[in-house]
Amino acid sequence: MSSSNQTRRSFLTHSGTSFASLALAAMLHKDGYSSQESAWSPPNGKPHFAPKAKSVIWLFMNGGVSHMESFDPKPLLTKYGGKTIAETPFADAQDPKKLAIERLVVPDGNGNQRNELFPLQVGFKKHGESGIEVSDWFPHTAANVDKLAIVRSMWTTDSNHGAQVQFHSGRHANDGIYPTLGAWVDYGLGSLNENLPQFISVGTRPYWNNRDGSYLGPKHDAVPLRIDPKNPLDFSKPESPFSPAAKQRGFDLVHELNSLRGENYPNDPALAARIASYELAFRMQSAVPDVVNFSEETAETQALYGLDNPACKSFGQQLLAARRFVERGVRFIQIQHGGGGAGAWDAHGKLKSNHEKNSLAVDQPIGGLLTDLDRRGMLNDTMVVFATEFGRTPGSQGADGRDHHIFGFSVWMAGGGIKGGVVHGATDEIGFHAVENRHYVTDIHATILKQLGLDSHKLEVPGRKRLEIDHGKAIDEIIA
Repeated sequence: MSSSNQTRRSFLTHSGTSFASLALAAMLHKDGYSSQESAWSPPNGKPHFAPKAKSVIWLFMNGGVSHMESFDPKPLLTKYGGKTIAETPFADAQDPKKLAIERLVVPDGNGNQRNELFPLQVGFKKHGESGIEVSDWFPHTAANVDKLAIVRSMWTTDSNHGAQVQFHSGRHANDGIYPTLGAWVDYGLGSLNENLPQFISVGTRPYWNNRDGSYLGPKHDAVPLRIDPKNPLDFSKPESPFSPAAKQRGFDLVHELNSLRGENYPNDPALAARIASYELAFRMQSAVPDVVNFSEETAETQALYGLDNPACKSFGQQLLAARRFVERGVRFIQIQHGGGGAGAWDAHGKLKSNHEKNSLAVDQPIGGLLTDLDRRGMLNDTMVVFATEFGRTPGSQGADGRDHHIFGFSVWMAGGGIKGGVVHGATDEIGFHAVENRHYVTDIHATILKQLGLDSHKLEVPGRKRLEIDHGKAIDEIIA
């Protein structure tokens, strides 16, 4: 030790540090890191295995659709309407052990259990060869029921509207900001059309969820688009006319200035994203107006989406544009209906008039989209998802509303290798708890990623280890 100028104390200190490093390395290796992390490389834009789908049209209903008045009929609610849950054979629905999945009740008067059962506010009929019952508020969707896989056994953990973020990212807003599903798809797969963004957001976003990329970087944020044939892009037209040559000179100057800045900050992801966004925006000035030029569509197709119906014209334009974007190679189109604040479907009162109005706005366009994709052969590799943050309580809130409900609700999926005409999972007799084949929201994510040929575990970023529940498990029972 004297020859190497080490004291006993320094030797023990060094040894202790080495042993601690070995222990840390072993722990990291157990978690899937260690030396492998140094060899990590970002995705190469190719799927991890053969995909069955190329694109996703994600339809999200903000506010919480009542599963019992849409895709999961519960006639016993009508039979026992006006009685408390304790007065029915289903008193165990409020067993504290069954309610323990809720993490945090926000003291705002909402997200509470409602004890007096509220009768169904709409009728149901069986449709298609499958004979699946669908609410009379969704006749056009019901006409396509043999294309749908309805999952009636969803659950989540938080009963306030931060669950809107939770359904998109798997994490509630109280957990912080995490990448959304669309950002993961954009991160994992390469571009199919360099003139259009691969991840598009349409409709009003929740005010707490405007950045999809999170730690994946700003280049994986959704590009917001307004589906207005007369004005699809903000600032896309200068106040004064410019020749194409003048536009190109201006673009070249901005590119040169950004490149000079990039030499000083070569590893700045915000700068790189800004340069890429400017270049994409320049190309989009001609590509996007072409997509939303519906004059190219026949009158029959426009009517199919409800463009001749004021009640659903706006949503119909969004879904027709979604089909046209998919035709041109856009990967993920996220369409929010009734966004902003709590959300349009948040029927704490007057549920019947609320859901009648909202379903009228979305049902015909959704039915039109499914029909149009199918007849064009596009449903084979395009996934359509109908989702919402949670359901609504079997019990009444006030005289004629339903509260937020996390313990059981419904979503459906179609296309891209998903079975059609099937129901998966179930809630109990009054629609309170998911009791059969229960699925947390990220199981929907895992199913979509599997159909796109992506393994979410291989997309992880070093230093950003995800919980297993964040990855979810694909619902193999609904995959063809």
